Amino acid sequence: MKAVKKMKSNDWDVEKIRADFPVLSQTVNGKPLVYLDNGASSQVPNLVIERGSKYLQEEHSNIHRGVHYLSQKATNAYEGAREKVKRFINARDVKECIFVRGCTEGINLVAHGYGRKFIGAGDEIIISAMEHHANIVPWQMLCEEKGAILRVIPMNERGELIIDEYEAMLNERTKFVSIIHVSNALGTINPVKEIIQAAHKFGVPVLLDSAQAVPHMAVDVQDLDCDFMTFSGHKMFAPTGSGILYGKKELLEKMNPFQGGGDMIRTVTFEKTTYAGLPNKFEAGTPAIASNIGLGAAIDYLNSIDRDAAFQYEEELLKYATERLSAIEGVKLIGTAREKASVISFTIENVHPHDIGTILDQSGIAVRAGHHCAQPVMQFFQVPATARVSFAFYNTFEEVDVLVDSIQKVIDVFA
Repeated sequence: MKAVKKMKSNDWDVEKIRADFPVLSQTVNGKPLVYLDNGASSQVPNLVIERGSKYLQEEHSNIHRGVHYLSQKATNAYEGAREKVKRFINARDVKECIFVRGCTEGINLVAHGYGRKFIGAGDEIIISAMEHHANIVPWQMLCEEKGAILRVIPMNERGELIIDEYEAMLNERTKFVSIIHVSNALGTINPVKEIIQAAHKFGVPVLLDSAQAVPHMAVDVQDLDCDFMTFSGHKMFAPTGSGILYGKKELLEKMNPFQGGGDMIRTVTFEKTTYAGLPNKFEAGTPAIASNIGLGAAIDYLNSIDRDAAFQYEEELLKYATERLSAIEGVKLIGTAREKASVISFTIENVHPHDIGTILDQSGIAVRAGHHCAQPVMQFFQVPATARVSFAFYNTFEEVDVLVDSIQKVIDVFA
């Protein structure tokens, strides 16, 4: 195997960063944990853990409804987190930031609240060939209900969307475009600004599934001019059950509520209900208070580090890992786009990805094995599944070396 030069950013103290994440110090099967499943869920830093503990110990109460001290304190913390989100993604108005459980709920909210109201028989919805199931199934359900047509942007063998074909799809029947920002299965960074601009020429709104983008790059919704954007907290160092749907205020105000219940109403009688204004209109019932306060704390953490240095470090780590894995005989990389974020999917000749994952786990290495909720992607590449390595800025070059050595052991077991 040829030697590969390690590249290390002088501006990134990875050991200092790792000290912020207590889970990384443990051992698994007697080996130091090598956590390379960040695309599924990233780990949580001390700052977020401590903020969640503080809420549960000192502030726990329902929000928006109580006049007592704890309710007011919890409400201020919750709405403070929303303000942090607004600044983090550069939304125009804090009311454009809707708390959801994650991207799946965000996409379903738009499919229900916008799609069921404004999309009808014969209308066309465009998605892409590399979508997560969460950005396929809701639109299929809407098309079945309304008689609309789902169209799919094709991709090439590198795992890149064919933009010319997308532009040719756009027409007067196109009513919505919903696109993954960064592929969870391939790591491809899609040219979303170009995609949005093309759709807007036809007056078509665009939703971005930015679950895999927000942890790895700055996402400015005003610069992108996206109409909707959603992301999940648990992929950006926050607790599960947290997330955001951003939507342009003028669109959110036209939409129907997604769920009915408490906190999303203005008045209720047995004859008629009127709805609350934004953002409450889309936040029925008691929300995940602790989780979304934790999302605000995760943003505090990200704002406390040099994100540009973190992004550069991840790029170097991805390049190093790609070169090392490519040099292993029998390993095939799935998805080789020119623009990629911190994901590498691969297969090993004559070894099922589940076996890869199981054997790597014996060495303390956590990867994802499966179809990654992207079965059409697997069908396109004619594989049942892949093993997926996904990085965060707390991973190290030494962990890549451990991974490579362990993959060689997998190959030796099945030789």
